[in-house]
Amino acid sequence: MNDTNRGIRAAQVGVLVNAALAGIKFAAGVFGNTYALVADAVESMADIFASLVVWGGLHIAAQPADEDHPFGHGKAEALAAAVVSLMLVAAAILIGIHSVEEIRTPHKTPAPWTLGVLVGVMVVKWTLSRRVAAVGADIESSAVHADAAHHLSDAITSAAAFIGISIAVIGSRWLGGSGWEQADDWAALLASGVIAFNGLTMLRAAIDDLMDRIPSKDVLQAIERAAHSVAEVMATEKLTARRSGSTYWVTLHVQASPSLSLQEAHIVSGKVKAAIRAAVPRSAWILVHMEPFGVDHEHERITHPFA
Repeated sequence: MNDTNRGIRAAQVGVLVNAALAGIKFAAGVFGNTYALVADAVESMADIFASLVVWGGLHIAAQPADEDHPFGHGKAEALAAAVVSLMLVAAAILIGIHSVEEIRTPHKTPAPWTLGVLVGVMVVKWTLSRRVAAVGADIESSAVHADAAHHLSDAITSAAAFIGISIAVIGSRWLGGSGWEQADDWAALLASGVIAFNGLTMLRAAIDDLMDRIPSKDVLQAIERAAHSVAEVMATEKLTARRSGSTYWVTLHVQASPSLSLQEAHIVSGKVKAAIRAAVPRSAWILVHMEPFGVDHEHERITHPFA
């Protein structure tokens, strides 16, 4: 199974799991008198759409380059991640607003049996988040990472609801009766802040990809070391790279002996590309510009953080 199919499969599993959990949590929230569970159900419904967005983004990003898109469709993955991140923020705002409304509105104490529902939800969503995050890390997909963050936010909401409902039930039964009913609503409000933070964090990463932010120092150093591993390479300069989906697009100027013929220089550039692909397998497109060693190129040099 290739990387794209693995990411799509993770999104498909997320759709099925969230559809089942959303129905269970909504019913439990309504019949169990707890808005925290209803808010949790809203989060799961948002997760369904988020997984569908990731699914579509990965499918488009996997399309090969064409005449109208010579650089491929990899940016669709970053767009999907940005959409999912914005959905996280929107869900957090919605949950926060309704939490405040519920805090101001007197209501019944949540039913104790809703705690069992939340325990099951937390286990399922935490496990799903871990597995999707592992896939995202393995295939280096920002969209899949965002989907995993969505699952984790659902687990966080459920954990906050569990704490709030526990306080409401214990307080109402053993610590004075009324006045504790809104504890689960305060928990939902707290969870909305955590969800918003996660959404903004993921949004920043997606924007970095869309704006062609240079990859990490480790990636650039690995590329440069690979180029210098070729015996004919005497110096390198103007190394740049950017992400497109889960792949890197690399440009590099390589200096070699001025005595090399054009054909020999072409062969050296091929060796450099092969070395870079071996060191950084996700380098999908590499442009190597050959230059004679000893010529002053300082006026064209681009300075990098690791230089």
